[in-house]
Amino acid sequence: MSRRTLIELLQGKGAHANPITAVQGIPAQLAARKVDGYPYSICQIVGHMNFWMDYEVRRIRQEDPPYPAHAAGSWPPDSFPANEAEWEQAVARFVALIEELSILAQSDPEFPNCEVKATHKVHSQQASSVLAVLWQTRCTTAITSDRSSCCAGC
Repeated sequence: MSRRTLIELLQGKGAHANPITAVQGIPAQLAARKVDGYPYSICQIVGHMNFWMDYEVRRIRQEDPPYPAHAAGSWPPDSFPANEAEWEQAVARFVALIEELSILAQSDPEFPNCEVKATHKVHSQQASSVLAVLWQTRCTTAITSDRSSCCAGC
């Protein structure tokens, strides 16, 4: 897939839903509610996406973020959000991370080919260029119009 397609996915262009628009304007009370038969609320999904987007952005910056010991470590608690301000903070972080990923996707033509250091054994099973990490991360931002999320492998 091309960088252009990646950017369209992140920014909601063409046939792709805008992930930012999908979460903005949802009241905290609705974002905290779980739908019957689904284990997570909208807010928990956004928190989970924020965790992994932040993790990968930090890896791309050559930081060494800690990998969670268990998958549950990347999910916010059931009590999240505690209030409207906490939800608004989660949405603001989501917007900032999407924007940062978009900037990285549009950066210098050579930058996407740079290698990203593996910081966990699972990384050795995946491609490790900046572009590959961006593509792998973009799955966490693929929000459909019914506000469910794609998070393959989580």
